Amino acid sequence: MHVQKSFADHEGEGILYLVATPIGNLDDITVRSLNTLREVDVIACEDTRQTRKLLNHFQIEKRTVSYHEHNKEASGVGLLEWLREGKKIALVSDAGLPAISDPGADLVRDATAEGITVIPIPGANAALTGLIASGLPTDRFVFAGFLPRDKKPRTQELQRLRKYPETLLFYEAPHRIVKTLEAIYEAWGDRNVVLARELTKRYEEFSRGRLSELIAWLGEGEGEIRGEFCMIVEGYTGDDAGTGDEEVIWWQALSIVEHVDRYIDQGLSSKEAIKKASEDRGLSKRDVYNEYHRDEE
Repeated sequence: MHVQKSFADHEGEGILYLVATPIGNLDDITVRSLNTLREVDVIACEDTRQTRKLLNHFQIEKRTVSYHEHNKEASGVGLLEWLREGKKIALVSDAGLPAISDPGADLVRDATAEGITVIPIPGANAALTGLIASGLPTDRFVFAGFLPRDKKPRTQELQRLRKYPETLLFYEAPHRIVKTLEAIYEAWGDRNVVLARELTKRYEEFSRGRLSELIAWLGEGEGEIRGEFCMIVEGYTGDDAGTGDEEVIWWQALSIVEHVDRYIDQGLSSKEAIKKASEDRGLSKRDVYNEYHRDEE
């Protein structure tokens, strides 16, 4: 067990500061963040070029080192050694809070395991910024980060999250936003959703509606697909389809063959797809199997 007192005298001890940076608008940086960046020995950053723009804007001259997903093991070893030697290090991400959906969490884990003082310097965060302006419930929420890119693990993750009653928060890249919305719609039905993009920037935009509406809107080219997205999705209410029957959502107009094929398209094997379709329809796996393979006989 180790009890950390952040504001105790840490003279001569290494400290890892987790410094929040703006998510777009540079005016959102805090005075405490600026003071910390000025006072530390070195700044570990996701992209040194991106961080240098911020430092130059506020006229901060400080050594920067790279720490990101592809070099975190080698770079992390060096940073931990500096902390053991008594250096003060600020960890920043390109935008927002470090250690949220980025490798900073690994460095924090290793530092705390050694009893090194880790001090958060709070500030802007895209997920919470999107949530508070979404109009969806904020009393309870779940941050799920980025969904898996591949179909099968994405489908499995959506099934795991499907009955969470809390508002769900996701991040997504612009080139995957439509595909991700379609996957959520297929898995959960037509829920309320808010797409927040370009948060705190000049073209900040909130698009609110049902999943089906936003999918159609983006598909028709009316919505601009640019900038990183924060998706805020309504939690499970017991009636995903809005019809009073949660299981009759997306497959009710499909034949058994189409139903099974849809699951296969999501990355399931034919055996798993037949099992899922039989559970959806309340039929035996044998009946679904026979119907699916009937044309092959």
